[in-house]
Amino acid sequence: MGDRADEALLPVPMSAYGPLDRLAEQVHLLSQSGRVPEALDALAIFEPMARAFGDTKTTGFLLQCRLYAYVYLGRFPEATVVGEQLLSHHESTGSTIAVAKTLADLADLFLRVDRVGEAMSHLARAGLLLEQTTVRNERYVAAMGSLVRAATGADLYETAHATYEQLMRWMVPERVEMSASIELIYAEMLLRWGLRLDQLGDHQQARSRIRTAAASFARWAEAYACRGDQEVAMPFVALHALALAKLGELDRARQLATDVVLPLRRDGDPHAAWPAHLALGLALRDCGDLTAARREMVAAAEIVEVSGSDTLGLIVDHELARLAADEVGEHASRDLRHVIERQTHRLWHLRLQRLAMLRQARHREEQEQARRAAEAASLHDPLTGLGNRRRFDQLLTDLDTGHMPTPTALLFIDVDKFKAINDSYSHSAGDAVLRDIAAILRANCRADDVPIRYAGDEFVVFLRTDPAGARHVAERIRASISATTYDDLPGLRVSISVGVANHTPGTPAHELVDTADANLYQAKRCGRDQVAA
Repeated sequence: MGDRADEALLPVPMSAYGPLDRLAEQVHLLSQSGRVPEALDALAIFEPMARAFGDTKTTGFLLQCRLYAYVYLGRFPEATVVGEQLLSHHESTGSTIAVAKTLADLADLFLRVDRVGEAMSHLARAGLLLEQTTVRNERYVAAMGSLVRAATGADLYETAHATYEQLMRWMVPERVEMSASIELIYAEMLLRWGLRLDQLGDHQQARSRIRTAAASFARWAEAYACRGDQEVAMPFVALHALALAKLGELDRARQLATDVVLPLRRDGDPHAAWPAHLALGLALRDCGDLTAARREMVAAAEIVEVSGSDTLGLIVDHELARLAADEVGEHASRDLRHVIERQTHRLWHLRLQRLAMLRQARHREEQEQARRAAEAASLHDPLTGLGNRRRFDQLLTDLDTGHMPTPTALLFIDVDKFKAINDSYSHSAGDAVLRDIAAILRANCRADDVPIRYAGDEFVVFLRTDPAGARHVAERIRASISATTYDDLPGLRVSISVGVANHTPGTPAHELVDTADANLYQAKRCGRDQVAA
């Protein structure tokens, strides 16, 4: 997400690619053209349709569109609710990059509603997820862009810069073309960083950053203008004007800002007009027209106040305070200027405290990741990678407490004459057989099914299916294992016996286990290599 000054410029970056992605495309086009209320009306129709068809990808995309629409309209409480729904949605689908992007977007939103602690926690988690993922594609780029934007919104310029550099380390060697949206996000960060440093009196560092940002804004403004897309070019022109004003090129800044400020407010995106208003205010102050300068700066302040961005508010308020000092005269404004200077340094110190909060949040997240990894390891069998007996007991508890989805079926599986395999071929051969069986179980399980190595050569599988479905899966597993050949172990043939049971709501979990176990021994007594239910 970002400040409303540029949100309408940027494409919604996480593509849908679901069966109903045409619906998502319609919403996206409405948002891009500034018709956000119409986009919300369309979402009210399309979201239930996507859910009814089970199109999880399009559902996630539409939730993201709704989140951005609410932010654009300044409806932050509603945006927060949708953002948390979107995070739960992506966590349930297991998409690491989508989770990271949503965490960053939520962090940006939380900053607007003064939930700073949660914002830092989400930023830390998003950063770690993106560092650890090996996926590199357009969705990774979009998520990194959201992280840069959120860090910028928190005044964490060092973090934003490091994230951008991390992205460049992948994009440059791979010759991935830089998108306007990512470069704009980074350039805006540099501009804000430069403006804050200028307030502190570090003019050399400020000019370096502002000059780099100005070059980027000029390049993209020209590129869009050459394509005949003046409406898209105007926000870049406004930002370029502000950068030039702070670099002292006031005549050029005034000309650019004058060209775009009214069209932006009338025909384009009025929220993108604040840099043009501020650039005009700086130029007018320099030429002594303090009344007109105040008018322009107040217009900029009104726009950024609606955006909910504290950073932009600080930037504009600082210029208004300097203007007030000019209005009362050099002698009378001495104390006022001293207060402005002290307040500026105090706010910068608060920014550094926020940076420390992020480091602490990252440390906590790293510890939590380590704890989760240890917990996951304790629930898995090291030989096969399946769940272990502890995981089995955990699922039985879930079943007894009503936390297991229904319907639930249980397969009890035993390898026929496994001891003979160990005795005839070696224990390492027996281990290889167990790993192959585990692979077959995984291949025949859906996302909600849970295969487990119960003990030794015994396996169980929790299935989300009815009795007929459970019997079908059991037969498929049995046939796959029976058909497996071992070229390096001549003469080896492996078979399994399977007992099937289905859970009746309200009955204890141990009855399900007892029934599956009894059916397993029925299969054994009837000659092995078969399924009993």
